[in-house]
Amino acid sequence: MKVIVIGATGTIGRAVSEQLAARHEVIRVGRSGGQYQVDIADPAGVDALFAKLGPADAVVVAAGDLHFGPLAELNAQKMNVGLQHKLMGQVNVALAAQRHLNDGGSITLTSGIVGAEPIRYGVNATVVNAAVDGFVQAAAIELPRGLRINSVNPSVLQESMDAYGPYFHGFEAVPASRVAQAYVRSVDGLQTGKVYRVW
Repeated sequence: MKVIVIGATGTIGRAVSEQLAARHEVIRVGRSGGQYQVDIADPAGVDALFAKLGPADAVVVAAGDLHFGPLAELNAQKMNVGLQHKLMGQVNVALAAQRHLNDGGSITLTSGIVGAEPIRYGVNATVVNAAVDGFVQAAAIELPRGLRINSVNPSVLQESMDAYGPYFHGFEAVPASRVAQAYVRSVDGLQTGKVYRVW
């Protein structure tokens, strides 16, 4: 299969790309690196990317910015970091993919554990991650042409503990290689509307 991995230069994206490349043609896309570049918060840019790459069998999104900070300092601008990038960015990809993927193709988005297990300073992350999983479950019942959509909902990564560890006291960190296996199940499997929790 031809698989587009958006966010391929990140920790999860690299692990996913490596595992999928053992069996599939992987097109690596990043915001500033990779074979191609895209800002997923720009719908026109997302459409242009799909038009440039041509028909594909699957797209994986392992990208999206979030804001972490205290509720008392949260405002519309800070809230929009996650809403416009991690949520609407992934929605932009899914909406474009339904027009560009081959019949039976798959879309895999990324949420996260704090959508179900809130943390201090994580209001933006909780709202966005819960919304990504909700979008996937609703979109799955309407996608045409046998298209499938799932999300991967990982705990904090072992590789990210230096940066995010202070936010995740009491959480079991998981290696990116284990998280990547859930994306492989989504791409190579038959499920749709499923949230793959890797906790």
